[in-house]
Amino acid sequence: MKVGIVNCGGANLNSIYYSLSRIGVKSIISASQKDLDATDYLILPGVGSATVVMEHLRDNNLINYIKYTTKPILGICVGMQILFEHSEEGDTDCLGLLDGMVKKFTPIMDEPVPQMGWNSVKWVSNYSHLDDYFYFANSYYVKTDDYEVGNSAYITDFSSVIKKNNITGCQFHPEKSSSAGEKFLKEFLKL
Repeated sequence: MKVGIVNCGGANLNSIYYSLSRIGVKSIISASQKDLDATDYLILPGVGSATVVMEHLRDNNLINYIKYTTKPILGICVGMQILFEHSEEGDTDCLGLLDGMVKKFTPIMDEPVPQMGWNSVKWVSNYSHLDDYFYFANSYYVKTDDYEVGNSAYITDFSSVIKKNNITGCQFHPEKSSSAGEKFLKEFLKL
């Protein structure tokens, strides 16, 4: 098994690489379709802005590649957000693989934006063994009933984990979520 970490122009690439290494999974970091063709899974990393990520995918001719691949895809944080139609972040058109819009949190007194730190994820019943706390760093969120398999609350309820066919997305950072994150990655990779 080999995982392709798509270099989308954001940060955290090495954190994901080392997370996968810790659970015994080989991976590469690349923005080359040829390199990614030689992998079994794809990860769209988080950390960055929707606008920069979409520009980077466009510049590397990866938009259609990601749209039409049948490989399992995991979108992390902004990598999950770009799976949807549009993001308020930079008024950005995204991949449109999933129906829905990415919105910005409206700050309130005791809950500043961005959300930074540990938060719980409540999963639907067939994933309840994954109930735990995960590390979040996000100013934007998605709420969808169509694809939600895990939800969290910060200022408002939001979809912290989504799934449809070969597509999985998580708003949290599994690579920064210790043993809970490793367990989640293993679930995604069917280990």
